[in-house]
Amino acid sequence: MRIIDEQAIKGMGMTSQRTRDRLIDRLQQKGISNLDVLRIMRRVPRHLFVDEAMSSRSYEDASLPIGHGQTISQPYIVARMTELLIEQVENLDNVLEIGTGSAYQAAILGGLVKNLHTVEVIPELYRHSRDLLYKLGYRNIRTHLGDGSWGWKEAAPYDAIIVTAAPDEIPKALIEQLKDGASMIIPVGAQNSTQKLQIVTRKNKNDISVTEHESVVFVPFVSSE
Repeated sequence: MRIIDEQAIKGMGMTSQRTRDRLIDRLQQKGISNLDVLRIMRRVPRHLFVDEAMSSRSYEDASLPIGHGQTISQPYIVARMTELLIEQVENLDNVLEIGTGSAYQAAILGGLVKNLHTVEVIPELYRHSRDLLYKLGYRNIRTHLGDGSWGWKEAAPYDAIIVTAAPDEIPKALIEQLKDGASMIIPVGAQNSTQKLQIVTRKNKNDISVTEHESVVFVPFVSSE
């Protein structure tokens, strides 16, 4: 499998480093302050995670369609969820992402955590993201095809879980796959209603806390059932 060349990663014009830098400036103006998150987002070539026809819009602070009824998340939301994850959990050796999608969020996390497992239920998106992450040189990200509502038990328990689609309620299996002291960042809420970004912290098996943060808009959580 051919590795993507350096020039394609650097981009040009509307995908150049200067355009990326302007995006980072906007994220800082919106309140993103974690320097590690900003550093990784400045480096990751978002234009390679969208369709070539959309590449000129790839550094807008907006979600974009990626096919199959799915989107690549708005950069601010990617940054915000990543920042919250880092603030909540000190040790990020083993992390689970539910909803690989375009693999952009996975690529951001891949620069910050030791090992990332990411699960996608749509076969076409799974194959595309698997191949793209490999071509970009990520060797600490393991992609899996499966129903994210069941998590990925084979590599559990996790130091943290991040979910990139909104279920109506938090899947119990995901809480069970958190280590004691670990947290999950997840948008929760039905379509056409208010969705809230939530932090779920498992202190132990019988002590689970949930805190709500800002309102968000995510595609619905897709199950294979």
